[in-house]
Amino acid sequence: MNKAVFFDRDGVLNPLVYNVQTGEYESPHRPNEFSVYPSIIRDLRLLSGSGFQLFLISNQPSYAKGKTSLENIQAIHRLLDDYLKDNQIIFSEYYYCYHHPDGIVAEFTGKCDCRKPKAFFLQKAEKDYDLDLSQCWMIGDQDTDVQCGQNAGVRTIQILNPHSAKKRGNSCPDYKAENLTEAVQILVNEQ
Repeated sequence: MNKAVFFDRDGVLNPLVYNVQTGEYESPHRPNEFSVYPSIIRDLRLLSGSGFQLFLISNQPSYAKGKTSLENIQAIHRLLDDYLKDNQIIFSEYYYCYHHPDGIVAEFTGKCDCRKPKAFFLQKAEKDYDLDLSQCWMIGDQDTDVQCGQNAGVRTIQILNPHSAKKRGNSCPDYKAENLTEAVQILVNEQ
């Protein structure tokens, strides 16, 4: 069976962006706000070279909340995917949840099965890619990422991104790391 690393996106692979309207750091809402952390290609190559499949699992409720368009969210995804492919990094699958329980766009408002901390997408990947979840990891910067990983039975690393500190503190990850590079070193040393 195969092993994999599941990544949250915002605050892990790319910086969070300050939203003047909410006064908080959030996911980018427009393509021109999107950038990646400089080390991600090196870090992701190390994991791929160590035999891990790469997956992304991200809650993206900004359209449901009326903060941006679905087209903008999809354009940001294409920027990430194109950047990774241009650098020969292939993710087996990208899983996005666009729902939010308190949204304002009807078709994306309410409870769903795919929003983290639910483990729906990890379990889907397990079936679709013949993964051994006991050999897999979840890396994210919020408690919901850790809880999602734990709900699926994978080991977890929490990135201590200062801009998402308010969304941490109620979970017990297996490890904590200052950034993705440190998380990847932990993971490689533990395999």
